[in-house]
Amino acid sequence: MKKKNLYENIPEKLPKELFNKIIYGNSIKIWRIVSKNHRTPKNKWYNQNKNEFVVVIKGSAELSFKENNKIKKLKMKKGDCINIPPRLKHRVDKTDKETIWLAVFY
Repeated sequence: MKKKNLYENIPEKLPKELFNKIIYGNSIKIWRIVSKNHRTPKNKWYNQNKNEFVVVIKGSAELSFKENNKIKKLKMKKGDCINIPPRLKHRVDKTDKETIWLAVFY
């Protein structure tokens, strides 16, 4: 058993988002994601096969969801969480100067 801290080992500069595996198994994956003013590339949508539960543990973000050609916006702040069902197209439109996410794929 090894202790980890979600707020440690964050580089000062990040050219792209940082993804760290915390737990990785057949039925569940837990990641720490660090964003520093990052966003999903223009015209790209995530469209995953699994549920994704995500919580903002530091900072803030703005997300977009695309369903039936309609786009819904969602602002998230520290402590906010959401479960994104499989195949729901989504993207990150904006993040704070340092946003830390905990993402659980199941």
